[in-house]
Amino acid sequence: MAMLDPLGALTEAFTSFLFGKVETTRLPVRTSTGQAQAVYLPTAAPGLGDSGVIIGREVYSGKGYIYDPFQLYGQQLPAPHWLVLGESGNGKSALEKTYVLRQLRFRDRQVVVLDAQGEDGVGEWNLIAQELGITPIRLDPTAALNGGIRLNPLDPSITTTGQLALLRTIIEVAMGHGLDERAGFALKVAHAYVNETITDRQPVLTDIVEQLRHPEAESAEAMNVDIDDVRAWGLDVALVLDRLVDGDLRGMFDGPTSAGIDLDAPLIVFDLSHIDRNSIAMPILMAIVGVWLEHTWIRPDRKKRIFLVEEAWHIINSPFVAQLFQRLLKFGRRLGLSFVAVVHHLSDVVDGAAAREAAAILKMASTRTIYAQKADEARATGRVLGLPRWAVEIIPTLTPGIAVWDVNGNVQVVKHLITEAERPLVYTDRAMTESSPLPADDDTRAALNAAADAEAEARAEAMAMERRWRDESSETVA
Repeated sequence: MAMLDPLGALTEAFTSFLFGKVETTRLPVRTSTGQAQAVYLPTAAPGLGDSGVIIGREVYSGKGYIYDPFQLYGQQLPAPHWLVLGESGNGKSALEKTYVLRQLRFRDRQVVVLDAQGEDGVGEWNLIAQELGITPIRLDPTAALNGGIRLNPLDPSITTTGQLALLRTIIEVAMGHGLDERAGFALKVAHAYVNETITDRQPVLTDIVEQLRHPEAESAEAMNVDIDDVRAWGLDVALVLDRLVDGDLRGMFDGPTSAGIDLDAPLIVFDLSHIDRNSIAMPILMAIVGVWLEHTWIRPDRKKRIFLVEEAWHIINSPFVAQLFQRLLKFGRRLGLSFVAVVHHLSDVVDGAAAREAAAILKMASTRTIYAQKADEARATGRVLGLPRWAVEIIPTLTPGIAVWDVNGNVQVVKHLITEAERPLVYTDRAMTESSPLPADDDTRAALNAAADAEAEARAEAMAMERRWRDESSETVA
């Protein structure tokens, strides 16, 4: 039999005399898990802070989800670059557009978008550009012949080293393999001669083609080779560049850079929707735009810049273009650049010819957002990105608008929320269906708007119920 503690018994008696009997033992209560959840309040993983752009709500806790690579860089993020994955129709377009619109509310932000998708003859970012009073830079081979937009790979604002690297990339992408030493030598001496001799205007690609066809004797003598050999070495290079000058891509790159491109605008949209996305023109175009922006747009002026690329597999899947963008991404850390790559399937790039370059770019992307994918694609994505098993298992079950967010190992499931003001700009026909080739009629638009209104009302009611539930839970615990 346990011995009684005289001092404890005396203390309890004295306390009962002063304050009455205090019952500290509760009787057992039979209940259900549905009722018990009010007693044991839910917990959730920590968020990313309260500074930046609100994305939506974390699904399991209902907390607001805020993300901004510029706020997180150096603390929770080693790099500000972002990869967005997912099949069509699950909300990638809506996320990109609202993210850009919300970032532009900050005064020190600038955004460039390479808009590779479109409908009704314009890119899908056209509506947002119009709302902001901005004219997209539409690169179109047919329009360029009639005074359209031109970008010059030999623009003097690009360094001579950058020009030569860009010319090599254009040729290697078009040929499908790297330049050998002899072809590279012919290109180098032609480029050097053109830059040295043309000083009264911008050198253009026509000048390079002409010099490749008719090299100077001094170029051959410097290497102690025959002039006919130099001409033969540069023939294939000249034929490739001739396509940009007088072939199906003429008009966009064969003249001085068009005047009037406002590099200080908060949003710059390059409309590539008139270019065949499956042609060799698209990676060439992205390489030229990327390098041109590197030397003209990105400046050490303490502004935060976002470079968003639709159909980014054209970059990641080409070893030559990927190498150019790797350099751009590395500079981005120092100059305040966040690169956003939008890709449908990771398998499009990790199993391609540029697997090594793709892995390097993916490694730089510390933020990964994954929308719904098929089970086998989700497993492959999980292996490449190192996602936890639970996240891989739920990816095939995600509904539109919900995605797995992995921010440098902080993995959460997030519901993207869109405001009433953003909806007309974000829910274009393509944003709603993405794969539908036909524009919606008035009845369909009305139905979509009604459905969106119903969803907003249901969301508001659910949030009100959640608040009541939390209040009641607090009273129960108290």
